[in-house]
Amino acid sequence: MISFNKPYFTGMELYYMQQCIENKQASGNGYFTKKCSSFFTEIYNNKRCLLTTSCTDSLEMTGLLANIHPGDEVIVPSYTFVTSALAFVREGATIVFADSRADNPCIDETKIEELITVRTKAIVVVHYAGIACDMDNIMAIATKYNLLVIEDAAQAIDSYYKGRLLGSIGDMAALSFHETKNIQCGEGGLLVVNNDRFSKRADIIWEKGTNRSEFFRGEVNKYGWKDTGSSFLPCEFVAACLWAQLEALETIQKRRKQIWDLYHEGLQSIKDRFLSIPNYATNNAHLFCFLCDSLEERNRMLKYLRDNKIMASFHYLCLHKSEFVKKQSFASFELSLPHAERYADCLVRLPLYYEMEDKEVEYVVNKIVRFYKQ
Repeated sequence: MISFNKPYFTGMELYYMQQCIENKQASGNGYFTKKCSSFFTEIYNNKRCLLTTSCTDSLEMTGLLANIHPGDEVIVPSYTFVTSALAFVREGATIVFADSRADNPCIDETKIEELITVRTKAIVVVHYAGIACDMDNIMAIATKYNLLVIEDAAQAIDSYYKGRLLGSIGDMAALSFHETKNIQCGEGGLLVVNNDRFSKRADIIWEKGTNRSEFFRGEVNKYGWKDTGSSFLPCEFVAACLWAQLEALETIQKRRKQIWDLYHEGLQSIKDRFLSIPNYATNNAHLFCFLCDSLEERNRMLKYLRDNKIMASFHYLCLHKSEFVKKQSFASFELSLPHAERYADCLVRLPLYYEMEDKEVEYVVNKIVRFYKQ
């Protein structure tokens, strides 16, 4: 069976974890946390970068930093993972669901303005498959209405918008290092704070509501409880694993892009089913997917691939159609978002991981070509 995903380990993870043990430093914000933070601080132009235990935690921090209150509205694409919305639901926000673009699952920037009301506080954009949303237009809308922009860049490591690294454009951004991502540490995340007015408070929330970070920097002579917060900081073993991955980022990305290119070249006969990557966006080879014509066709495709020992998968279900949303006061269960619903019904993701062999990619390609010939 060709797996859908296999987490890749460089071979240095255990060595660095052993260093944590030898240095008797297991809790967070130690040597490897600082190395990872420095790496991201450099590529994000000296903005505040905080490691977290997950992308979900990073998003929850953005909800706290954005000072979301009950009654506030947050615009979120419906075709995304639940935590893109849940982080703000937990703070009492009303979620206003947006449709996807016709050519890829990113938020349709042309439909955002009509969703804005006097209660709107933030726009969440999700760079699906590492494909950049149209950030110039989105930031212009946010400026016009004095709204925050939060980038859900969970899938967007090493991907760019007009030469700008994804996660560096909105007020805040969240990245994921889950084992399904390009680089991973099992579970892990990153909060990037691009708007300096949130930086100091981010440190306090990250440190369980205390000004402990200021204390360790020598800025205060004692620390105490200052604000809300939680235990968002990962332990050193997680950071050690992540550092091994960051060292190999270029190598990992090179191989993933080779695999992506093999799919792209081999499946030219169905290229009209590919997602569009606009000319302002780059491809980070997070995943390779295509669209079937219907839910029935997609289900037949997935069964056909499984029968041929290939583990492919669909992806998100629309959040506005979920049972949870149906029960909420802001229920949008009957809302029609045709593009998001099409991706939920028709999108197929193919196996793509660092150790996948060329002959395995060729086998998958041949099976898909044969399916459509039949």
